[in-house]
Amino acid sequence: MKQQEFFSTRWALIISVLGIAVGTGNIWRFSRVVAQNGGGSFLIPWVIFLLLWSVPLIIAEFAIGKYARLGPIGAIGKIAGKNFSWMGAFIVMVATGIMFYYSVVTGWCLRYFLSAVSGNLMQVDNHLEYWNQFASGYLPLIFHFAAIGVVSFVVYRGITNGIEKFSKILVPTLLIILFGLFIRAITLPGAIEGIKYFFTPDINIILDYKVWLNALTQNAWDTGAGWGLIMTYAIYMRHKEDISLNASLIAFGNNSISLIAGITIFSTVFALSSVDAMQQISQSGPANTGLTFIYLPKLFGQLSQSVFINSVFASAFFLALFFAALTSLISMVELATRTLIDFGVGRRKAILFVSVIAFLLGSPSALNMSFLINQDWVWGVGLLLSGAFIAFTIMKFGVNRFRNEVINGIGSDVKIGKWYNVVIKYLVPLQVIALVFWWLISSVSWDPEWWNPFHTENAGTALFQWLLVIILFIIFNKYMYQKTVENSK
Repeated sequence: MKQQEFFSTRWALIISVLGIAVGTGNIWRFSRVVAQNGGGSFLIPWVIFLLLWSVPLIIAEFAIGKYARLGPIGAIGKIAGKNFSWMGAFIVMVATGIMFYYSVVTGWCLRYFLSAVSGNLMQVDNHLEYWNQFASGYLPLIFHFAAIGVVSFVVYRGITNGIEKFSKILVPTLLIILFGLFIRAITLPGAIEGIKYFFTPDINIILDYKVWLNALTQNAWDTGAGWGLIMTYAIYMRHKEDISLNASLIAFGNNSISLIAGITIFSTVFALSSVDAMQQISQSGPANTGLTFIYLPKLFGQLSQSVFINSVFASAFFLALFFAALTSLISMVELATRTLIDFGVGRRKAILFVSVIAFLLGSPSALNMSFLINQDWVWGVGLLLSGAFIAFTIMKFGVNRFRNEVINGIGSDVKIGKWYNVVIKYLVPLQVIALVFWWLISSVSWDPEWWNPFHTENAGTALFQWLLVIILFIIFNKYMYQKTVENSK
């Protein structure tokens, strides 16, 4: 089957893939994780893991997608061998499992944007009560439906007329809004204290292994490395498009946006907070509800004496958050849609099926916060296995061969050296083993019944759901390989 559709230019490809990488994790999750891990102390391992995890895996996803011209199931089967299509299916399952509840979070962002635009958000006295009333009702289901509807329309229009065109609007607009908020935040009286905290390392905190493990987790989250999403967009790369340079631009561009968002949040919190800023900013929760949907709206109300100006800034923030969520959600829906296309389903039928299933299977997360937390836990950690499977695929193909023939092949402007062999063969697996080991120990320590699959957040529930889908995918491995790889020849 000949590849028919491509991104029109390198700029279109980069801006679209940047839309994958820049999501709500850059804005709400990054600031919370920094606060929980010593501020500037966290940034050092975070940058190191950008080089040891994110960049190598983004290069791998670009190369696999461009070489195989298939979604993860067919691509992994084609490169690793016919016995391993199930690994590609697991990668698809992880990203799709995240898609189900990520659509709900996207709906939250839309709801708060509309509330800020109307001025209602600035008139709220108790933001915790306001959030609880919203989250416990049926409104999240309606906004979940709206988010899936918008994204399905974009994906239905295809690559150039849909994803590319919308990314060219959404991503630059998102960056302009973030930069405007950044300028306002750093000019607030007292903002310098937040910036100092953000960039001042503490050697004692740097030596804490948990900080390093959290830095690795955050890199997996906010760059999109190992999700299979970049692999899917890479299917539509032109033949003479460079891999390594594009990957580096995406990784460093994404982390630069995280820094801008972090400076903005820390400056605002330290400048306007009359209570313990660090206690507020480091709250955990689904989509970090404490910071994003409860505490920040309260802070926006203190920016000036003018309710109108405060509403403008609150509207801009939640519009940026909505756009960030939207561009990431588009890539998740495209991944699920492309998977069905690889099985011979037309795009129109595929997107109709994906949108209906996404709404139905995302509805429990819209109606029950505990269910959303569980799915966030299970598939968020599952990203580590996805990254490991991508590294395994390259090792089966031959790391040196993959680097020479695929990465440094046609269209390569920047040649990747032998350092890549070491990272993929040894460092990525080592990082996965260390993080999963730490995760298991932590789970056992906080839950005596760590094995119980019916608890919201523990090892048992994740292992049970992973094992369930892996067994199912192994059973259908031969069928998936035939339908995707053999039928594409």
